[in-house]
Amino acid sequence: MILISMRFKITDMNIFVINGHKYYPFAQGRLNKTLFDKIVELVSPHNDVKTTIVENGYELNEEIEKYLWADIIIIQTPINWFSFPGLFKSYIDDVYKHGSFYGPSEEYGRGGLLKDKKYMYSLTMNSPKEAFNNPTEFYNGKTLDEVIYAMHKLQEYCGLKKLETFAVYDVVKHPDIPRYLNQLEKHIQTYILNIH
Repeated sequence: MILISMRFKITDMNIFVINGHKYYPFAQGRLNKTLFDKIVELVSPHNDVKTTIVENGYELNEEIEKYLWADIIIIQTPINWFSFPGLFKSYIDDVYKHGSFYGPSEEYGRGGLLKDKKYMYSLTMNSPKEAFNNPTEFYNGKTLDEVIYAMHKLQEYCGLKKLETFAVYDVVKHPDIPRYLNQLEKHIQTYILNIH
């Protein structure tokens, strides 16, 4: 009798990972790509994963289908002028469609059609961490999530539920890639891989 050992992949979730970076000569996207690749590496075992790198182009209906397919959407993006890069904002304007992501509602902002899905932001920024949560600093005591409030509200408008935001700070003057990757791994383990 011959025994054949087979290894089966157990799929827990459908995860869609987006890289929203836009290339500039002074910000070429290496850090965002490194974090994007690490996220994909971390979530791929035991999950089905689809990806989009916005800068490489996309097909509109395919992107909508990725959102509808996903249980979790992870968005890796820099913060440019306190929001998304322009290219990624254009992607959102294209992809977030009435009838697919939101519909009519008696109460404004309650027509989201993606209510069974979650999202997570993974952000890179030049702001130092000390600029947040301190009333004497630039953000006047606001937390990161308060500063990017509108970025969260657009996802909530579509019905998505927020997972804990991940961010790395002061990336131009004091980058520390090994520390970022270590922090990201802990964050993904805690807020994505252990949520069941």
